[in-house]
Amino acid sequence: MFEEQPSSLIYPEGLTEGKITLSCQARANPPATYSWKLNGTLLELGSSRYTLVAGSLVISNPDSIQDTGSYQCLAKNPCGTIISRAANVKFGYLHDFPPNSRTSQTVYEGAGTVHACQPPPHYPALSYRWYFNEFPNFIRKDDGRWFVSQVTGNLYLAKAELNDTGNYFCFTTINLDISTKSTFSKGSLLTCLFISLLFSSPVPKLRWRKVDGLMPSKAGSSSESPTLTLPELSFDDEGIYECEAYNSEGKDTYQGRIVVQAQPEWLQVMSDSEVEISSELHWTCLAAGKPRPTVRWIRNGLFLSTQFPWLVLGWSLGGHWLVLGWSLAGPWLVVGWSLGGHWLVLGWSLAVTPDGTLWIYNISRADEGKYTCFAENYLGKANSTGHLSVRDATKITLAPSNADVNQGENVTLQCHASHDPTMDLTFTWALNGMPLDLEKSAGLYQRKENIGDLLIVNAQLSQAGIFTCTAQTVVDSASSSAKLVVRGPPGPPGGLLVKNVAETSVELKWSRGHDNHSPIGRYIIMGRSSLSSEWKKMMTEPANIEGNAESARVSGLIPWMDYEFQVIASNILGSGEPSMPSHVIRTKQAAPTVAPSGLGGGGGNPHELIVTWTVSGSLLYFMFFQFNILSFSAMLCKWM
Repeated sequence: MFEEQPSSLIYPEGLTEGKITLSCQARANPPATYSWKLNGTLLELGSSRYTLVAGSLVISNPDSIQDTGSYQCLAKNPCGTIISRAANVKFGYLHDFPPNSRTSQTVYEGAGTVHACQPPPHYPALSYRWYFNEFPNFIRKDDGRWFVSQVTGNLYLAKAELNDTGNYFCFTTINLDISTKSTFSKGSLLTCLFISLLFSSPVPKLRWRKVDGLMPSKAGSSSESPTLTLPELSFDDEGIYECEAYNSEGKDTYQGRIVVQAQPEWLQVMSDSEVEISSELHWTCLAAGKPRPTVRWIRNGLFLSTQFPWLVLGWSLGGHWLVLGWSLAGPWLVVGWSLGGHWLVLGWSLAVTPDGTLWIYNISRADEGKYTCFAENYLGKANSTGHLSVRDATKITLAPSNADVNQGENVTLQCHASHDPTMDLTFTWALNGMPLDLEKSAGLYQRKENIGDLLIVNAQLSQAGIFTCTAQTVVDSASSSAKLVVRGPPGPPGGLLVKNVAETSVELKWSRGHDNHSPIGRYIIMGRSSLSSEWKKMMTEPANIEGNAESARVSGLIPWMDYEFQVIASNILGSGEPSMPSHVIRTKQAAPTVAPSGLGGGGGNPHELIVTWTVSGSLLYFMFFQFNILSFSAMLCKWM
């Protein structure tokens, strides 16, 4: 039987050098062998992409085209085959918003408006928030004038006020099984104009009702909130619901239908059965669900069909089948057990269940031997004999200890175990519950022969977590875990915003990244302009930005120049990765601060004079004058 089965997951698309692990572990005697199916077709295991670790399937460098689908694990031994539940692997993604500027809007005070989010391509569904002017000034949900649709992402404003003027940004988040990603749109400018006549005033209140029945008592709503909440949906909640908006000037309504569906649920299942030879066995499985579920039968991992002469398949509403010819006689009455030819006397350490199973408690070497079960029914008598061997239990004698290392250091996690000398002992390791494939770890892990010690070479931040050592024989296993903390340079800061743009300075604001178990000591600001693609350290106020800071002023910029910035955090272990670059901004224009130099002139046609000057040492302009030479002389004297 299965002890662990695979679970469905959504994997981030485009994640390089990643792995997907689908767990599968069965309890079987003799031990089971494993295979896997993808969309009903057996996978070729042992390749560079698909490998088995114990019974679990590890997919290296997952690809959305090749690896999307339904996976099932098959566990097999000479006694039969079982097939796991289906686990669906899908790939999630969230693209960035387009860089185009958004259309501005103008609304009169008291009127309503809507900002369209127009989210980028994504899978699965997003959650939506909006912020006003700067991050993280999010729109408050408790303000009844605002509503954010979690279907379209659109932002609705019921009654505009003058202080609503500003830029609005749509902030989208996608939650996957192993990561979370967010992105936000360009700002959409809203201008609220004052007029003496108010529209949609007062702000309408809301009420809900069920058109085709009574409103469920569990329904949650208020006159200010546009959301109706129905917890723990059931089939009784299906129907048409109506939202009514009303104020002293009138009302308006809108209707929507709720259709409830449910995955299959067993109402009646089969149980283990024993029947006489040539008798009939009826097994019934009943399931409920919406849409109506279909029922299929599987024997040893293969779907049953009418090709077997002893099998008659007959459908009923829930999946009723009639099976003929099973191979064991019954029912049996177990009359006793013997050990080595001597009848066993039941007591505190021995018990027999109603189905004849012998239970032995506090087992020891003295319980080894040949056991015989004697049974009879009206057709006759029979017995069955088996030999019981007792082995020493597997125990962890030296458990791994918690460790704390810096990034790039080596660390050894010890793991020793005792076991029965007649059996082989194997050691396996897992990180955060995922088995480690030491043979294909590219040198990240090394094992010592005959003992379970694990050497972690050049420890990285991604290797921090709970390491579990398992010592295993064909009979039993023992496990022990330890926590590894890896300290390293900080992660990249996030949410970098540029504000208060002036002629030669800007203000930056950011949020702290992961400190990776070592306090952030300081930040440096990097920037580049349209004059060069090279990132350079910028002049800041204060000059030294402490590790607890989340803002700084950048000075010494050139007016009317395009810039973008990055923030880098550092601690005693080094500097981390830079933040994502900020949006490109342009400093404000300013009057020139240096007069032209190298004033000169001469030549030209009659009645003309060429005047030249330089800016920053290079010849920049030529200007032709046609005027009276006396006027020019006077002007030249004034300049000199």
